[in-house]
Amino acid sequence: MTWYAAIDLHSSNNVTVVIDDHDRVVFQKRLANDLAVILKELAGYQADLHGIAVESTYNWYWLVDGLMEHGYPVHLVNTAAIHQYEGLKYTDDQSDARWLAHLLRLGVLPEGYIYPRADRPVRDLLRKRSQMVRQRTTNLLSIQSLLTRNTGRSLNANRVKALDGPQVDALLPNGDLALAVKANLSMMSSADAQTELLERTILTRVKLRPPFSLLKSVPGIGDVLALTIMLETGDIGRFTRVGHFASYCRCVGSAKISNGKKKGQGNTKNGNKYLSWAFIEAAHFAVRYNATIKRFYERKKAKTQMVVALKAVAHKLCRACYHMMRNQVAFDLSKAFGTNAV
Repeated sequence: MTWYAAIDLHSSNNVTVVIDDHDRVVFQKRLANDLAVILKELAGYQADLHGIAVESTYNWYWLVDGLMEHGYPVHLVNTAAIHQYEGLKYTDDQSDARWLAHLLRLGVLPEGYIYPRADRPVRDLLRKRSQMVRQRTTNLLSIQSLLTRNTGRSLNANRVKALDGPQVDALLPNGDLALAVKANLSMMSSADAQTELLERTILTRVKLRPPFSLLKSVPGIGDVLALTIMLETGDIGRFTRVGHFASYCRCVGSAKISNGKKKGQGNTKNGNKYLSWAFIEAAHFAVRYNATIKRFYERKKAKTQMVVALKAVAHKLCRACYHMMRNQVAFDLSKAFGTNAV
C-alpha cells in the first residue's frame, strides 16, 4: 500500500492528512506546529509514503526543512494554482488537506520551488535591504509632500537629503511641522546606515556564481541587482523557456482572451516581486546611461506611455539575462534591442 500525505499549514497549527491509493483517509488530525509532534504522527507511514504536500504559506521553512532532513519526500504546493471545485457548499481545513493529498496521488499537484536552504539566509538578507530602501523612499516622499502642502514649494530628492535642522526650521517656522520633517530625516539616515551595512555584509557572504557572472555586463545592472537576480532566480534550469522566466519576473502582461477579445485579466501579481523590481530598476539605469536603449524607450513612450515603455525595456533585459544565464553568452545589444542597435 502506498500512502499520500498533505499538510494544511497555519500560523500556530496544521491539519495533517494521509490517504491511501483509493483516496480513503487513514489519518487525519489537527496538530500543533511542532516538528517533533508531526514526525511522531507520520512515523508509521514513512516507509511507504509517496510524498507530503505542504501548503506554501509564509511560514513553511521550518516544516519543509525539518521533513526533508528526516528523509521525507516533500512537495511544496503552489497555492496560487490550486482551485477546488466551485460548486462545493462547504469546505474546511480537513477538506483542503484531503484535496492536496488527492492531487498528489493523481500526479497533478501544482508545485512551487523549494529554494536551497543554504542560500536562503543571504537571499532574505538582500530582501531586507530592499525593505530598508523602500522605507527610506517612503520617508523622503513624506517630507516632499509635507513641504508642498504647507509651503507651496517642492524640493527634489537631493535637496531633501541635504537638509539639516536649521534649514528645516527656516523652511517650516511651525515647530510641530519641523519636528515631523526631522523625524523623517532621522528615519532616512537610519535606513541609509542599515542599507550600507547590509550591502557590505551581503558582498562578503556571497559572490556571483559562474552562470550569473556575465550579468554585470548588462546596461543598468550592478552588484546589488546582479546578486538579486542570481539569488531570486536560483537554478536557471528550472525555467525551460524564456517566456516562463519573463512571466516569473512579472515582465509580461496578463490577459484572458476569448474569440480574439479581452475578457478580463489574470493574476498580475503571480511571480517574483523582487525580480520584477530588479529588472525595473535595471531599466531605469539602462535608459539613463545607454543611448541605444534610451532611443528604444523614447520610441515606445511616443506610442504608449512612460510606464509601458519602461516595462518594455525591463522585458527586453529580462529575456537577454535568461539567455545569458542559461547559455553562458555575453550580452548582445543588437539582439536585445534590434539589429539597428549600435
